[in-house]
Amino acid sequence: MASSSPPPPPGALHDALLLLGSNIRPAECLPAARRLLERLGRVVRASRVWESPPVGFADQANFCNGAIHLQTALTPAELKERLREIEATLGRVRDPDNRNAPRTIDLDIGLYDDWVSREAGLTIPDPDIATRAFVAIPLAEIAPDTRHPVTGRRLADIAADLENDAGLQPRADILL
Repeated sequence: MASSSPPPPPGALHDALLLLGSNIRPAECLPAARRLLERLGRVVRASRVWESPPVGFADQANFCNGAIHLQTALTPAELKERLREIEATLGRVRDPDNRNAPRTIDLDIGLYDDWVSREAGLTIPDPDIATRAFVAIPLAEIAPDTRHPVTGRRLADIAADLENDAGLQPRADILL
């Protein structure tokens, strides 16, 4: 399926709101991911790290999640490719039979400017923004007034609707 908005212009700086998650050595892997992300552009802001119970496959450690606002000249496809390279560098092994398996790092594009894509392998905005507190709350911390390009709702309002999601706790001992 093709994107529903025109592709972003190449070479210009774009605002990418990235999602980070880990439940294997998160105190090591999340800061390492940030250092590697700094090579892709300028980190404008980073959220706190939030711990939450796993989704889908419960027999594993809790996840630690956060968000980073990155200004980058990379296109969404280039950025996604570089995120996968960072995941590989940090030891991410994808289990084709269990997309909710434990991982050293998970990096996703939450939002990219106000671009909307429903292409295979490049869904932007991330569909979990509206339903998962561990996605919405870190994003709202770094860009509360940013509007979801499909619903038009502010990230702060989406996060407020999900605040009572069971088990989400800040982790002051892990910094992005």
